[in-house]
Amino acid sequence: MPTQEKVETVEDLKARLAGVKTVMLAEYRGLTVQQLSDFRKQLKAVAAEYKIVKNRLAKRALGAAELAGLGAELKGPTGLVLGKGDPVSVAKAVHAFARTNQALVIKAGVVDGQVLPPNGLKALAELPSRETLRAQIVGALTGPLAQLVGLLQAPQRQLVYVLEQRGKQAAGTNSPGA
Repeated sequence: MPTQEKVETVEDLKARLAGVKTVMLAEYRGLTVQQLSDFRKQLKAVAAEYKIVKNRLAKRALGAAELAGLGAELKGPTGLVLGKGDPVSVAKAVHAFARTNQALVIKAGVVDGQVLPPNGLKALAELPSRETLRAQIVGALTGPLAQLVGLLQAPQRQLVYVLEQRGKQAAGTNSPGA
């Protein structure tokens, strides 16, 4: 029979899972308390959190939140990264921390309902930021438009150039020294 504390833990985790866009499983074995604190601070900056719970309780909460696909990865000391913000920025923050702290091992994740293995999460982290992608799209749209404007103005520029040359020729033939 589950204790009241365990029931409350599962309910709390279910509430935290409501509305998340990103859930990642990361093994924290070998990390110090200070490193975990730093990791949590980095995640907080991207609207995410790191929660350590018992695997059995996490399986129940994940199953109730329709994230049961992650249950198979809940082995050993595992924590949950829960992100409500941009999935790319969450993945970038996790991978940046994992690069500097080799003890953090990313096991799997779910991004917008799709289960991703560690290499899929790494590919997500390597994507450009949303602002960079927007700038690239704007550049891709404005480049051809600028070329079109240049092409449309070319006949007028050429006409002005021809008229200037004709004006110089006319002025040269009408000059007193000619």
